Amino acid sequence: MSQDERPFNQPTTFLGKVVFGLINWMERRVAGSSLVGTTAFFDEAYFPWLAELKSEWSAVRAEADAVRAMRDQLPAFQDISKEVGYISKDDHWKTFMLMGYGFRCERNLEQCPATNKALRHIPDLRTAFFSILEPGKKLPPHRGPYNGVLRLHLGLVIPEPAEQCWIRVASERRFWQPGEVLVFDDALEHEVHNDTDGERVVLFIDFLRPCAWPISWLNRLLVFAAGYSPLVRDARRNHERWEKGFYAK
Repeated sequence: MSQDERPFNQPTTFLGKVVFGLINWMERRVAGSSLVGTTAFFDEAYFPWLAELKSEWSAVRAEADAVRAMRDQLPAFQDISKEVGYISKDDHWKTFMLMGYGFRCERNLEQCPATNKALRHIPDLRTAFFSILEPGKKLPPHRGPYNGVLRLHLGLVIPEPAEQCWIRVASERRFWQPGEVLVFDDALEHEVHNDTDGERVVLFIDFLRPCAWPISWLNRLLVFAAGYSPLVRDARRNHERWEKGFYAK
């Protein structure tokens, strides 16, 4: 797989080619109208609401610890979102979904009231979950599907030594820290390594990239529509199936 390949097959139907053409057109417009620039990692000053999110990190960490205690019952990410299978095929990347493409996972949110409260600080939130990387887990170089959404990681459980647990976006490598955030463009090539003997846990968040009008409006419309795509509908069904079994126990 080439380093630039996206997590889905190239379209073969006329409609598929039209959709991909629209996405490519929008990505160029988003890059040109971005109010936060087009870097790999973004300065926290662009997002004043981060201060409130970070102020609640210890309560979020406590709820993540409770979730970690049930990790043997948690799904691997590719069991929920099948397209993730091209970068992870084992059960060493676990998730506890809170929101996906704007759809709230209410039963999970009920278990995490402090995290639910913290998420309200984030404008244009689209996806949120606890992301648990087991010791030795690596995610190879890959790209997200669309640059109109930015990614945020809030460090919760960070193993030592820190330099052996890292993320690279484009040519920049960063390390997580407890209670600190990394905001980055996941549409750029990135990879993740946990080369330690401990688990790495972050609150994984996607939110709309701030853009100038009218691209901001078009971006919102496109991301909203993506929430009803076959891939997302399939992921929702997979999560609902897991949730039904999990809470039945």
